[in-house]
Amino acid sequence: MSYTKKVASTYLSTSMIGQLKKIKNQYDIIHIHHPDPMACLALYLSGYKGKVICHWHSDIVRQKTILKFYKPLQTWMLKRASFIVGTSPIYLDYSPFLQPFKEKLRLVPIGIPPVDKITKEQTIQKIKSLAKGRKIVYSLGRLIYYKGYQYLIEAAQYLNEDICVIIGGKGPLKEEFEQSIAKFGLNDKVFLMGRIEDEDLSSYFSSCDLFCLPSTERSEAFGIVQVEAMAYAKPLVATKIEGSGVSWVNEENVSGLNVKIEDAKDLASKINEILECPELTDKFGQGALKRYEDNFTQEKMVKLILPLYEQALNNI
Repeated sequence: MSYTKKVASTYLSTSMIGQLKKIKNQYDIIHIHHPDPMACLALYLSGYKGKVICHWHSDIVRQKTILKFYKPLQTWMLKRASFIVGTSPIYLDYSPFLQPFKEKLRLVPIGIPPVDKITKEQTIQKIKSLAKGRKIVYSLGRLIYYKGYQYLIEAAQYLNEDICVIIGGKGPLKEEFEQSIAKFGLNDKVFLMGRIEDEDLSSYFSSCDLFCLPSTERSEAFGIVQVEAMAYAKPLVATKIEGSGVSWVNEENVSGLNVKIEDAKDLASKINEILECPELTDKFGQGALKRYEDNFTQEKMVKLILPLYEQALNNI
């Protein structure tokens, strides 16, 4: 399906509407993922009469102008849905858009399949050449406003000498972050790796000593990359974002520690606290792995979703 234009992080495609009209009668349930105004519009205009499950990943947080015009359609979708699936209890409780529909709300945490722990020797050697024997704090995500990488870079000034930071991902703030790294004199302590290919991800997760998610806004509603790190038994440091599920995924003192948003010194303090203590590093790493196995596997997610399909079809 071709998307013709992107406006304020939203893809627009008239072909989606026509395609859905063609295939709508082939399906008893449409499972729509939000936020996606184009998909919601296509559903509305298609004339589809079957059941709808709405998977609510996040509120529209920053795009206030789009929300102003989209809100009536969003409300229609929530009324139309048999169930509204949220990924964390915090988001289900906090989102103002969901409160009128409490009887429809269901919790289904995002689950991932078993991770491929096969590493590439060439990639491992590249990581080792950067680390130079130091412990590695790893983070992965787009270099955009709400990911909070400016605070992780700033925090690197306060990290112990035996710790370095590796950030994977590309995005529009790359140049700004490079300038910050240079300004703080961190060229040999913080490394921006750009896009990391899928086949190399396992090498980075396996090589790191701690995973950090320094996000700052509710646009980071869950932080699935934390779950990936958990599957590798890595301790976490994440942020306490009001109304977000990030700090629920990273359970305090179980899988790691959570810090105040936009606070580089607090971020550095918690990273140092964990990595200074091998027993704490191991405790949180094993706690992270168990939390993944107990809550965030693909198998568990499917077991929670399938009954909702059955209930929707049977009008339960």
